[in-house]
Amino acid sequence: MAIEISQLNKIYNPDTDFPVHAVKALDLTIQAGEFVAIMGPSGSGKTTLLNLLSGLDNPTSGTVCINGCCLNELSEKQLSAFRRDNIGFIFQDYSLLPVLTAMENVEFVMQLQGKSELKCRQRATELLAQVGLAELQHKRPANLSGGQQQRVAVARALASHPQFVMADEPTANLDAQSTAGLLDIMQQLNEKEGITFIFSTHDPRVITRARRVIVFEDGQLKEDKFHVG
Repeated sequence: MAIEISQLNKIYNPDTDFPVHAVKALDLTIQAGEFVAIMGPSGSGKTTLLNLLSGLDNPTSGTVCINGCCLNELSEKQLSAFRRDNIGFIFQDYSLLPVLTAMENVEFVMQLQGKSELKCRQRATELLAQVGLAELQHKRPANLSGGQQQRVAVARALASHPQFVMADEPTANLDAQSTAGLLDIMQQLNEKEGITFIFSTHDPRVITRARRVIVFEDGQLKEDKFHVG
């Protein structure tokens, strides 16, 4: 068992006249090595759920436990270290540091882990080659296309050897060719290295690739179906 969610609730503005119940009493288990798409319309709560799973947001109540470690029981320092070492996050807007090159963006999380300059450079070089950007490693984000920036974001998310990668609408700004290439990379990593991928998406191109689709609506689980083959 990789991720166990129990009676998870997230309410924004709880003490106002207009509270927003983004996630409601959710129970869910995600096994190690799954390739999961969380789908639903805008405002359904899927991005909030992804943020809760990755420890980027705190629940109002309930628990998220990853490999037996309950995130709500960790201090801020412990939670930051847990995210750094176990979870890679791919943002819809890429969130690359504009003053750093592609290589430096990928190296950054490893530097936070205290790895040597040589190990950071070797791992970043390997990952950028894996996502097809070996020749662009010294370019800054402004000099890369949207698809190329998203590939850098994927390499960065994988740099720390995470067990889990959370991807928030990773294909929203990409064309069909870039999307297909990005999903190919993620599927290969999932199959060969056993990395658990969890997507927040409404993109049918992602949903078709997923082996499990969780339908989310109004903060609640509406459907949970597995694709075989």
